[in-house]
Amino acid sequence: MTQKRILNLIFLGPPGAGKGTQARMIQEKYSIPQISTGDLMRNEISSGSSLGNRLKSFIESGGLVPNELTLSILLNRIKKEDCKNGFLLDGFPRNVEQAEELEKALNGMNTELSGVIALEVDDSDLISRLSDRRICKGCGDSYHLQFKKPSVDGKCDHCGGELYQRRDDSEEVIKNRLKVYHEQTAPLIDFYSEKKKLSKINGKNKIDMIFSEICDIIDKLKS
Repeated sequence: MTQKRILNLIFLGPPGAGKGTQARMIQEKYSIPQISTGDLMRNEISSGSSLGNRLKSFIESGGLVPNELTLSILLNRIKKEDCKNGFLLDGFPRNVEQAEELEKALNGMNTELSGVIALEVDDSDLISRLSDRRICKGCGDSYHLQFKKPSVDGKCDHCGGELYQRRDDSEEVIKNRLKVYHEQTAPLIDFYSEKKKLSKINGKNKIDMIFSEICDIIDKLKS
């Protein structure tokens, strides 16, 4: 019997590029969990823990959480049983130092990255996307006032929960997040390209087209 190949993936791209949307679709198709460090941190903040309070100031300002703190939270997650066949990281690593530390950690777990998929979108499009994004307080589903409107204003189509704008989706914070991305995260494109792990995709295409391209890449990684 052929052993099932583990799929350890990373989605790269600036905030608002559509990483979360595509990651959820890939999670459903390939049965590997989407792991968003942003979601992990927001859950920690919501818990009111001392760690959550430390994280809160970093996230709300649009800055980067210290590497060792982010990596610790992430490794605790990927050691869980549902990651035994792989995982999809959305929002990590965010700089080369994190990438190097992640590589060491995975080697220590006798595994490695299968591939890195980068979604590319212009800044002007990203600012429009993010400032019009709304999130459901109930189930966390994402909407957009231009491209993915809810059937009822302010209400989630799936659970009826209230929709809200994340504080880090305000235009001022978005511009700061993009500045941080270009300074610290964009160098990962070259980092993973040199390791022959990187695949680039035009993130301005339609969602279904992007999904199809990603599936083609993943299917090649599995073969």
